[in-house]
Amino acid sequence: MNLKTGDKVIVTCGKDKNKQGKIIKTLAKEDKVIVEGVNIVKKHIKPTNGKDGGIVEVEAPIHVSNVMIIDPKTNKRTRIGKELDKNGKKVRVTKKSNSKLD
Repeated sequence: MNLKTGDKVIVTCGKDKNKQGKIIKTLAKEDKVIVEGVNIVKKHIKPTNGKDGGIVEVEAPIHVSNVMIIDPKTNKRTRIGKELDKNGKKVRVTKKSNSKLD
């Protein structure tokens, strides 16, 4: 998975198409991400000793294929490539403007 927590992304399909947000959490085993303010669902919670029950709105995971990273220079969606820097370390690079992400 090429996406990391904190990346700014845009949703490419579904009910929240063209919405933007930051990645809160990545679920690598399932190839899904949770994006801030996107794919909000209502969840019913039972009351426990310290908390009240009720209906809470939370962000649900989205598959990685339905999300694209936003290029920091052009503010348009782009794909990600990987290159080696001077020290031989892999660095994520955007395809549109060839700028480094890390």
